[in-house]
Amino acid sequence: MTMLPFDDRDGSIWYNGEIIPWRDAKVHILSHGLHYGSSVFEGERSYNGRIFKRQEHHERLISSGKLLGFDIPYTIDELHLAAQEVMDANGIVDGYLRPVAWRGSEMMAVSAQKSRIHVAIAAWEWPSYFSPEDRLKGIRLDFAEWRRPDPSTAPVHSKAAGLYMIATLSKHAAEAKGYNDALMLDYRGQIAEATGANVFLVQDGKIHTPTPDCFLDGITRRTIIDLAKQKGYEVIERAIMPEELSNTQEVFLTGTAVEVTPVSEIGNYKFTPGDITKDLLLAYDELVRQPTA
Repeated sequence: MTMLPFDDRDGSIWYNGEIIPWRDAKVHILSHGLHYGSSVFEGERSYNGRIFKRQEHHERLISSGKLLGFDIPYTIDELHLAAQEVMDANGIVDGYLRPVAWRGSEMMAVSAQKSRIHVAIAAWEWPSYFSPEDRLKGIRLDFAEWRRPDPSTAPVHSKAAGLYMIATLSKHAAEAKGYNDALMLDYRGQIAEATGANVFLVQDGKIHTPTPDCFLDGITRRTIIDLAKQKGYEVIERAIMPEELSNTQEVFLTGTAVEVTPVSEIGNYKFTPGDITKDLLLAYDELVRQPTA
């Protein structure tokens, strides 16, 4: 399959306060964000022309920047307007948005307090992260070699670009072995998350999910917890060891990109997407497509 590169497309991108042609949205090779990982981003979905949970996403973007030691030079309301502007410019109704902020090229050293903070938002049409066939039958995960770090070693609650390096390594390794994704453990050996999504386990009718103390408490994660409680399911946030997968009937992932995606396999453990997973998958799909969502 031929892939259309992301730097050579028709369309427009919002870049530092203005809409510019897609191909003109360039970054200098000596940008600090490229060399030292001083970059934060968001992933957002638009349904029926509305960005789902845009307030939470843009609040987190600003918070992520602060955790990396810089202030994003736009207010939340300005980010809202910018996101809508780029959607309108590209004719996006159902799509994906990628806001990103990074330190520029004024300083090229570990210390870069005087570097400009750049902000851009791109938007494009994007269907489900996994194919409909994979999503319905459940995707296959391998166990990742790399682990989520101790909170004392990294700003784990920032959606920082550098924290995804081990996610890329883990997903590449899993795909090389024929899996769709990888399940990452944390520095203690507990279940953490997939490479870009949170994980939920169904055990004897109850929903269990890892406590997000060393990884992102995802916006979709919180949405699913709320939906599950509204439907009367018991949701338990706790430390979960990988051997507990042997006593688990259903597993699903949540995230802006993956939405709600059932899992059929993690390593040697097998699961069947069941009633609870399907119930929450349908409830989430209904929620995000409401006109006021």
